[in-house]
Amino acid sequence: MKKLMVAALSACLLAAAPVQSSPEPKVLRYAFRSDITSFDPAKVSDTYSNTLITGMFDAPVRWAYLARPFKLEPSGCELPEISADFKTLTFKVRPGLYFHDDPAFKGQKRELVAADYVYSLKRHYDPQINSPNLYIMENAGLLGLSELRQKAMKNKNGLDYDTPVEGLKVLDKYTWQIKLSKPDPRFVNNLANPMAAALAREVVEFYGDRVGEHPVGTAAFMLKRDEWRRSSRIVLVKNPAYRDEFYNEEAPADRPHLQAAAAKFKGRKLPMIDRLEVAIIEEPQPRWLSFLSEEADYMQEVPFEFITVAAPNGQLAPNLAKRNIKMNRYPGADISFTFFNMTDPVVGGYEPAQVALRRAIGLAYDVDREIRLARKGQMVPAQGLMPPGTWGYRADLKTEMSEHNVAKAKALLDLHGFKDVDGDGWRERPDGSPLRLERATQPTADYRVLDELMEKALRAIGVRISFKQAKFPENLKASRSGKLQMWNVAWVATTPDAGYHLALGYGPNAGQANHSRFDLPQFNRLYEQQAVLPNGPERQQAMDQANKLAVAYMPYKISGHRVWTDLSHPWVIGAERNIFRRDFWQYIDVDMAAKRAAER
Repeated sequence: MKKLMVAALSACLLAAAPVQSSPEPKVLRYAFRSDITSFDPAKVSDTYSNTLITGMFDAPVRWAYLARPFKLEPSGCELPEISADFKTLTFKVRPGLYFHDDPAFKGQKRELVAADYVYSLKRHYDPQINSPNLYIMENAGLLGLSELRQKAMKNKNGLDYDTPVEGLKVLDKYTWQIKLSKPDPRFVNNLANPMAAALAREVVEFYGDRVGEHPVGTAAFMLKRDEWRRSSRIVLVKNPAYRDEFYNEEAPADRPHLQAAAAKFKGRKLPMIDRLEVAIIEEPQPRWLSFLSEEADYMQEVPFEFITVAAPNGQLAPNLAKRNIKMNRYPGADISFTFFNMTDPVVGGYEPAQVALRRAIGLAYDVDREIRLARKGQMVPAQGLMPPGTWGYRADLKTEMSEHNVAKAKALLDLHGFKDVDGDGWRERPDGSPLRLERATQPTADYRVLDELMEKALRAIGVRISFKQAKFPENLKASRSGKLQMWNVAWVATTPDAGYHLALGYGPNAGQANHSRFDLPQFNRLYEQQAVLPNGPERQQAMDQANKLAVAYMPYKISGHRVWTDLSHPWVIGAERNIFRRDFWQYIDVDMAAKRAAER
């Protein structure tokens, strides 16, 4: 009887005891202004896809999150051993890194090994993949890879991945090597790019053409595939088997709040959040309102339309300051431009009349007006291809690229035979045929402003232009195929070196970095010359000369370099922008208690 009474009492106590709940998941929410194109590192070059890829896959190395000046640190591999002639790079994979669980592995744990990096980099050479990043490796001349690609193209089949090549090989289970045909002191920087991320061959073969929908990497986050809604919502969750990696960042001396966060987080296991929710919100106004209403915790790149509301005169607005919202303003290492398709019969070509047409368009366009009206002061005029924050950029340079001179533009067109022959107020081409331009655009409010500025500028010199709308991924695909006459877009650096942007003018990069398909022998020689030189006066001179040619021939009308402002609610701790690295989420914390308190 006594035992029964004790048992009954114990049952009552257990029933009355409070249930131990698991900690509330830490969630970060923010928005992209465009959808991704793919999750396959070999198939993408856009910022949005690369941002998420960086969080799910390990490139060999990465940019240290807070280090200034910028420096590389280990990621999937230790920092490489680089030969004195900059032609051989030897990497050691960090042992004990495992791919996310996936049916492709048939229930087995799959470790990251050297062969994965060799296989993944070879994929860029596969003609069936059509990688937009192939130019990076072809320009560096990985020994034997271009020949292997040519053989595949000749046989009209995929790349033979099992054929050994000198330029990319496995030395042992964890060691692999790259050999270049020429010195490249900065090639290692490209291996912090998401294009160098490691995939498992089994995954690629298991999913085939749909591998871009099934990202399986070794990094801190995984795709929550059942919550992925195209053009609407993407969710990443913490990789439960992520390696032991701990916060060890050193914040810049001039950022006290980051120093405080770094001291607080030192030694914390990464990542610190459990879940990332990305909304695809193309229009600026709803994206801005989602942050104000606390539907988003973080606002990356406040839309220019709302910058005077968020940060009048460069200072955080009082109403936002009262809410303890944090602001981070920084110059982007980017260029915003309209390119001219050099193979197009209307705007392309190297004849004096065609060059004059592009230069006249450039002179007619009022960059200062764009900065005032479209960018709300958040851009500085560009003088060429090279952006601030990169080696090779010259702040003291002044060129025609930023000049606005309608009279000069009209005189150029008159001189080269672009005249109004039929008296309708619009100019014809020198042969008397109609002169009609078409620029690709996106169906959003910010693009409508830019289109109006271009239309007004060209109307002032008697040139007709129309605009063809499509979403960003569609325009990107058409641009790579050479199907767009003109397009207004931006190019964002992934490395602190202006050679990355000079690649936009290098002929062999056509259809990849070089959307204009500009192919000038003099420019190509200068690009090749600077690529093998160490940083110094000789390289700077070659880069400056290449930039002058780009300004003179005008394959790109470059408006400027954008200045960005990020905002975060007070419960987001430790957020900073590394302009050469896309992800940041594993280094921040979200105070969910403060977040819930704000919601009440």
